[in-house]
Amino acid sequence: MNDSEIKVLVKESYGKIARTEGSCCPTKGSCCGTLPPEEISKNIGYSEEEMNAVPQGANLGLGCGNPIALASIKEGETVLDLGSGAGFDSFLAANRVGPTGKVIGVDMTPEMINRARENAAIGGYSNVQFLPGELEDLPVEDNSVDIVISNCVINLVPDKKKAFMEAFRVLKPGGRLMVSDLVLRQELPLRIKNSIEGYIGCISGAVMKDAYLDAIRSAGFDEVAVIEESAFNRFADSVSSIKVRAIKPL
Repeated sequence: MNDSEIKVLVKESYGKIARTEGSCCPTKGSCCGTLPPEEISKNIGYSEEEMNAVPQGANLGLGCGNPIALASIKEGETVLDLGSGAGFDSFLAANRVGPTGKVIGVDMTPEMINRARENAAIGGYSNVQFLPGELEDLPVEDNSVDIVISNCVINLVPDKKKAFMEAFRVLKPGGRLMVSDLVLRQELPLRIKNSIEGYIGCISGAVMKDAYLDAIRSAGFDEVAVIEESAFNRFADSVSSIKVRAIKPL
């Protein structure tokens, strides 16, 4: 598939997920099985308190880590959530920045944006906004946010370097990047790499770990570091879940 075809596939598939409240791996034998969202989130590092602190339906079990846990979000800051989905991480960030802070969620799937906005209204969130847009062309001003977070989304983006360049552009000098994502330990078999199900399940679009980190560095970030790393599910020999932190230089 070319880049345009990949984006259409992702948009259609995640639109269906938003409508049905399914996970990214809804079929038997797929990349992450059929666990309910709460169980998936518990397994990747979210606490019961966090899961209970957001509107029902915001957590679709689409992540591969908890970027909020290590992001050190402070009251009054502006947070950008790349690939915000139904709003789970955005709402957790909003709880931390408080009424003087702001959270911006960006997602290219209209159904996800609509669902996140509905959840924001249900939860009474006045410090969160959800904008349609692609991660390679963010609808956000230069040097305007304190921290960029993302959870298992950049692996779906064909041009990862451009996505990190955009994150760099919108961050203030000294701003932080905290990303949970999937990377490869070794190349995938062709039957998986060319699988549509594998791509939607966040596997086939993943790149080698060194290439992923190099994309962050080449965008201009300093202090790029893997904070946590663990094997990912039944692809443990090939795929890692990592949390990466980086800084935009002053």
